[in-house]
Amino acid sequence: MKTLLLTALCIAGFCCVQAQQLVYKPVNPAFGGDTFNYQWLLSSANAQNPFDDDNKYKDLLGNLNSMDSFTQSLNRQLLSQLSSKLIDDKFGDGGLSPGKYMFGSLFLDISEASQGLVINILDTQTGEQSQIIIPR
Repeated sequence: MKTLLLTALCIAGFCCVQAQQLVYKPVNPAFGGDTFNYQWLLSSANAQNPFDDDNKYKDLLGNLNSMDSFTQSLNRQLLSQLSSKLIDDKFGDGGLSPGKYMFGSLFLDISEASQGLVINILDTQTGEQSQIIIPR
């Protein structure tokens, strides 16, 4: 009796089931969606935007005026020339040779490896490390 009742319910349920075609309607007005969605989409995007337009380049430039920028550029060039001179004096024209070297607070460990010349740099004051691999 239970199985007959269950079977009858299943057949009645399947007879009443109707299907319809699924239709996609875009949300974005740029792709054919409702134009009233534009303001909602814009406010949602602005709420998720971590960048502030007013401070767009503030962090990159550090609010430098032209004199400060020139001074920093000059300092970088002088330090670059000084480091080139130190490396030429230390290693000569033969290039870098394996060994351990100390430049101020920087400790350099230069060694040969299968990849090429490996330079490990350690800043003894901050503990920061960097590695440069010069392929053969």
